[in-house]
Amino acid sequence: MPKLIKYTLEFSEKDKKWTLKNDKTKKMAKSFKTKASAIKGGALKRALGKNGGSVKIQKQNGRIQEVRTYHR
Repeated sequence: MPKLIKYTLEFSEKDKKWTLKNDKTKKMAKSFKTKASAIKGGALKRALGKNGGSVKIQKQNGRIQEVRTYHR
Protein backbone atom coordinates (compact mmCIF):
# COMPACT_ATOMS: atom_id res chain seq x y z
CA MET A 1 0.00 0.00 0.00
CA PRO A 2 1.49 3.36 -1.03
CA LYS A 3 2.05 6.00 1.62
CA LEU A 4 -0.34 8.91 1.94
CA ILE A 5 0.80 12.20 0.48
CA LYS A 6 1.47 14.89 3.10
CA TYR A 7 0.08 18.40 2.78
CA THR A 8 0.12 21.60 4.81
CA LEU A 9 -2.70 24.16 5.05
CA GLU A 10 -1.01 27.49 5.72
CA PHE A 11 -1.73 31.20 5.49
CA SER A 12 -0.05 33.03 2.63
CA GLU A 13 0.80 36.61 3.61
CA LYS A 14 1.48 37.43 -0.04
CA ASP A 15 -1.93 36.31 -1.33
CA LYS A 16 -3.89 36.81 1.92
CA LYS A 17 -5.40 33.33 1.40
CA TRP A 18 -5.10 29.89 2.96
CA THR A 19 -3.21 27.50 0.69
CA LEU A 20 -3.03 23.72 0.67
CA LYS A 21 0.47 22.70 -0.44
CA ASN A 22 2.11 19.36 -1.11
CA ASP A 23 4.94 19.04 1.45
CA LYS A 24 7.27 17.25 -0.95
CA THR A 25 6.83 19.27 -4.14
CA LYS A 26 5.75 22.58 -2.47
CA LYS A 27 3.12 22.97 -5.21
CA MET A 28 -0.20 24.50 -4.29
CA ALA A 29 -3.08 22.04 -4.56
CA LYS A 30 -5.86 24.50 -3.70
CA SER A 31 -6.45 27.89 -2.11
CA PHE A 32 -9.25 29.08 0.14
CA LYS A 33 -10.44 32.57 1.08
CA THR A 34 -10.76 31.69 4.76
CA LYS A 35 -9.50 28.97 7.05
CA ALA A 36 -13.08 28.15 8.01
CA SER A 37 -14.01 27.48 4.39
CA ALA A 38 -11.01 25.14 4.10
CA ILE A 39 -11.73 22.95 7.13
CA LYS A 40 -15.54 22.82 7.18
CA GLY A 41 -17.89 20.70 5.14
CA GLY A 42 -15.34 18.25 3.77
CA ALA A 43 -13.52 20.83 1.62
CA LEU A 44 -10.09 19.38 2.45
CA LYS A 45 -11.20 15.85 1.67
CA ARG A 46 -12.56 16.96 -1.70
CA ALA A 47 -9.35 18.91 -2.43
CA LEU A 48 -7.23 15.80 -1.78
CA GLY A 49 -9.38 13.65 -4.04
CA LYS A 50 -9.70 9.87 -4.07
CA ASN A 51 -6.03 9.29 -3.11
CA GLY A 52 -6.48 10.96 0.28
CA GLY A 53 -3.59 12.31 2.32
CA SER A 54 -2.45 13.74 5.60
CA VAL A 55 -2.94 17.47 6.26
CA LYS A 56 -1.14 19.60 8.85
CA ILE A 57 -3.37 22.57 9.64
CA GLN A 58 -1.45 25.61 10.81
CA LYS A 59 -2.55 28.64 12.75
CA GLN A 60 -1.98 32.01 11.12
CA ASN A 61 1.26 32.36 13.14
CA GLY A 62 2.64 29.16 11.56
CA ARG A 63 2.27 26.80 14.52
CA ILE A 64 0.60 23.44 13.96
CA GLN A 65 -3.00 23.44 15.17
CA GLU A 66 -3.96 19.89 14.22
CA VAL A 67 -3.30 17.05 11.81
CA ARG A 68 -6.06 15.33 9.83
CA THR A 69 -5.75 12.12 7.84
CA TYR A 70 -8.07 11.25 4.95
CA HIS A 71 -7.79 7.64 3.80
CA ARG A 72 -8.48 6.39 0.31
